[in-house]
Amino acid sequence: MTKVIVNEELAGLRLDEALTRVGAAASRSKVQSLIKEKKVLVNDKTETSHYKLRLADVITYQEYTNKPLEVEGENIPLDIIYEDDDLLVINKPCGLIVHPGNGHSEGTLVNALKYHEDNLANNDDPVRPGIVHRIDKDTSGLLVVAKNDEALAYLSSQLQDHTMHREYMALVVGLIDEENGKIDAPIGRDQNSPTKFAVNLHKGREAITFFHVEKRYEEKVTLVSCRLLTGRTHQIRVHLDYIHHPLVGDPLYGQGNKQIHEGGQLLHAYRLTFIHPRTKKEVSFEAPLPSYFTEILASLHEKQN
Repeated sequence: MTKVIVNEELAGLRLDEALTRVGAAASRSKVQSLIKEKKVLVNDKTETSHYKLRLADVITYQEYTNKPLEVEGENIPLDIIYEDDDLLVINKPCGLIVHPGNGHSEGTLVNALKYHEDNLANNDDPVRPGIVHRIDKDTSGLLVVAKNDEALAYLSSQLQDHTMHREYMALVVGLIDEENGKIDAPIGRDQNSPTKFAVNLHKGREAITFFHVEKRYEEKVTLVSCRLLTGRTHQIRVHLDYIHHPLVGDPLYGQGNKQIHEGGQLLHAYRLTFIHPRTKKEVSFEAPLPSYFTEILASLHEKQN
């Protein structure tokens, strides 16, 4: 047990806030878990997270330890575009999380992979076996999964040197004037929100997105194709919001962008190109837009004619 005597700096704070400040766990939610599990005492008594500390209170707590995550295989259907001894190319549906984390230990792509596949790269990792790259929960489209460590290393290196090409279709708010564009704006965590990312010109990591206008609609939305040079978390979503054209339906970025669609961002990874780890030849795969996306485009087309 670790002991903390409340000083003037901690006095008046909530119990969970004070424990987060002193580093009892990496986040307030994990501190709150300690408190709920009665692993925290104040003056030898259990208290709630809301307890307001007083000067000279004595807090004793157990250090937070991550519970080992056990990911079970689940019979979740997979849309396998291509498969061989080294890899799988999967068309991920909207709504499917790629790997466990943040309270999600089931119902993910990894759960499905562990059910359907006997061999995956980096099988000792319970969270990301075989995972080369991710796409967001509400983004649909193509992912490559490695079946052995050699394939994982080879494919991952292509992500690092930008020789793996990932192309997306997106429907965005507003009419983009340019036919083509390059967004070169570094991305880092949003200082005001733990779940968001943002352009940070001083501390962000390099992020480059190319876009091409496919079609403009009278409803003042634009269909664009995007190609990632880098692969930052939420990159396309952040970049298009940054130039004031947020993705239609995006629940996290943009405002006034859910009139047409409320079921998550209209973003689809439609083409994936890379060098095959065994043949060393370039391969390219495509996945059609999901039906809900094509239905929205058809409706926009009808209104335009």
